[in-house]
Amino acid sequence: MVSIRRGATKLGCLVYLLLISAVLYFGINAFEIYWRYLQFKDAMAQEARFRSGATNAQIISHLRYVADSLGLPEDAGKITIERDGGRITIESHYEEYFELPGYTREWHFEPRAVSTL
Repeated sequence: MVSIRRGATKLGCLVYLLLISAVLYFGINAFEIYWRYLQFKDAMAQEARFRSGATNAQIISHLRYVADSLGLPEDAGKITIERDGGRITIESHYEEYFELPGYTREWHFEPRAVSTL
């Protein structure tokens, strides 16, 4: 015989849903930080690949604009460019902070792009 329990839920189910909600809520924040890093790294790769004829100042100016539009920290705008023959290397270093209730973690990012002509 099957009993019908209208409106009644099991505590385990609620705890499970709460846990999944917390993981999604805080996981989205971590994913956003990493996604911005990937977008900035991709912008660097495109600059190295397609704008190698541009001056260093032009490339740095554009990448600073990209970093600002992505909401990256100011340190991301400290970009170094090295040219060696037909090779161009673009890199930056910055930190982002991932916060959880009662816990803060610092992530160090070093986006780098290398292209040969």
